Amino acid sequence: MNPKERAAEAALQYVENDMVVGLGTGSTADYILIAIARQIKAGRLKGIRGIPTSRRSEARAIELGIPLTTLADCPTPDVTIDGADEVAPNLDVIKGLGGALVREKVVAQSTRKLIIIADSSKRVARLGTKSPLPVEVIRFAHEASAIYLRSLGCIPTLRLNPDGQPYITDNSNYIYDCSFLPAGMPNPTETQECILHRAGLVDSGLFIGMAKIAILAGESDCETLRR
Repeated sequence: MNPKERAAEAALQYVENDMVVGLGTGSTADYILIAIARQIKAGRLKGIRGIPTSRRSEARAIELGIPLTTLADCPTPDVTIDGADEVAPNLDVIKGLGGALVREKVVAQSTRKLIIIADSSKRVARLGTKSPLPVEVIRFAHEASAIYLRSLGCIPTLRLNPDGQPYITDNSNYIYDCSFLPAGMPNPTETQECILHRAGLVDSGLFIGMAKIAILAGESDCETLRR
C-alpha cells in the first residue's frame, strides 16, 4: 500500500452511514473514492451521497458507483475528504495543482469537516516553499492579472496543456501557477486577501483556516494532525 492509499484508508473512519461526502479531486483523492466505493459495494456503508468537486471526480464517482447529489439539495456536507499540495503546521494548505481549486473550495467551505489526506512529503514549514500557488483568473485581460500577481512577490506562469494551449478549468477560466520559491509566502492570509480583492482573479488554492484534520502518510504509518 502506498502512502496516498494509506492516508485514504485512514480517512475512512470519518465516513459513516447516511453521510453526504464531498469528493475531492486528484491522484490522492481518487484513493478515497475507491475506498468509499468498495465499502458501499460490500454493504459496510449505506446511504452515502457524494458531492464531486470537479467534472473529473464526478465521472470517477459515477464509474465507481457512488451515488451523487448537489450542494443545492444538500448545502452542508457532513465531511469532505481531499488531497493537498502543501500542508502547513497550522493545517492551512495549498491545493489546486489538479486544476479544481475553486470548486474544491466551494464544497470545502460548506462542509462541516474538511479532512486533508496526503503523503508526508507535502508537509512544509511555510506555504509556497515546495509548490506553486494556483490562481484561477478570467480569460479577459489575463495578462493584466499576471502583472498584478507578480506585484505580490511571485513569478506567475500560465498553465498550459501538453499541446501548448492554455489549460481551461471546469469554470472556463485560466490558471496561473505562482511561484514563491524558495522562501515561500511570509503571510498567506494577506496574499489571499490581495487576490480576492482584485477583479479578474477568481480565487487561489490557499485554503486558510478550513481543514479540521490532516492525515499525512509515510511508507509505513500515518500521522493525524488536528486544528
